[in-house]
Amino acid sequence: MQIHGMIRPVVLLGVLAGFLITSGCERQPKNAAPQAGPPEVSVVTMQPERVTITTELSGRTSAYLIAEVRPQVNGIIQQRLFTEGADVKAGDILYQIDPALYQVAYDSARASLARAEANVTSIRYRTERYKELAAIKAVSRQDYDDTAAALKQAEAEIEVGKAAVESARINLDYTRVTAPISGSIGRSLVTVGALATAGQGSPLATIQQIDPVYVDVTQSSASLLRLQQSMESGTLKRDRSNRARVRLNLEDGTPYPLEGALQFQDITVDPTTGSYILRIVFPNPRRTLLPGMYVRAILEEGVNEQAILVPQQGVGRNPKGEPVSLIVDAEGRVQQRMLTLDRTVGDKWLVSSGLEPEDRVIVEGSQKVKPGVSVNAVPFSEAHNPAAPPAAESN
Repeated sequence: MQIHGMIRPVVLLGVLAGFLITSGCERQPKNAAPQAGPPEVSVVTMQPERVTITTELSGRTSAYLIAEVRPQVNGIIQQRLFTEGADVKAGDILYQIDPALYQVAYDSARASLARAEANVTSIRYRTERYKELAAIKAVSRQDYDDTAAALKQAEAEIEVGKAAVESARINLDYTRVTAPISGSIGRSLVTVGALATAGQGSPLATIQQIDPVYVDVTQSSASLLRLQQSMESGTLKRDRSNRARVRLNLEDGTPYPLEGALQFQDITVDPTTGSYILRIVFPNPRRTLLPGMYVRAILEEGVNEQAILVPQQGVGRNPKGEPVSLIVDAEGRVQQRMLTLDRTVGDKWLVSSGLEPEDRVIVEGSQKVKPGVSVNAVPFSEAHNPAAPPAAESN
């Protein structure tokens, strides 16, 4: 009887415990969250692209031709025969220097020449007669030789006289100061009545030809070596003409409408800056470009037919500052890749090495994962960044 009495309380306790457990289960929320799965990341699959590789370089414009107008003779300026800022042609008279003294010198030289020419006529006749008389020994051989020497001296004086006349004519012509080249002439640095001196330090005016116009830019020698290596390896290719095309942005950012052509590159590298000069020629029919303007030239280096471009948000830095990317492998695990970056192309990085086609690069969610963990990779939608410009140019 005692045993039966003890069993009854135990049964009651069991029933009560089952009731409490059942009640606790009924109180749990029906929509409880399931156990968390692998973290989700957004990826971009790498695909080779055709990209025109460009380099943007700063520089300044300079005149295609420039000439300083300087006097060749001394004298007082009598006239200025041009309008400041106007176009002039080669040979146009710009200044007139007082020609009086040079006209007198020219006339004197001509008179001296005429006298020498008149004198040589009588000496020539005498020499011819003496030659005949010397043949019959009517005069001595010495007299004939003296007459022949006098003729040669008279003929030499004629040549001297001709040179003096030419020199005087040149000096007289120099009193008319002419334009050495065609172009636009600047302001006159002298006025009528000023004394012009041959070889003076300051020019009378300056003429510049600015159609076409030069653009001189600087590029680092390291960039040149990199370009040569890319061309030799076949990564970069030129067009059929093998001609580098150049575009231009003005100092306010406005694109210049006409293309230029690379004329030459300097053969000397500046040891202080490690750069060399490129000279580009641009047509300038409307004279938009003036000498001394600051511009930025966009030089097309070539075309990369198999470029790997990764969004900038898909590239990070390790503690050493080296560029890295996180990718998702075929098994859904995160791996880290060390990258070698070439340059920016629009809003992306051009990758030289470290990534291969079909690699899935994490561009969103990289902060919550690390190498070795499993992730759920979903394609990155371009709608996340609708304002991103297409890859076209590099800086």
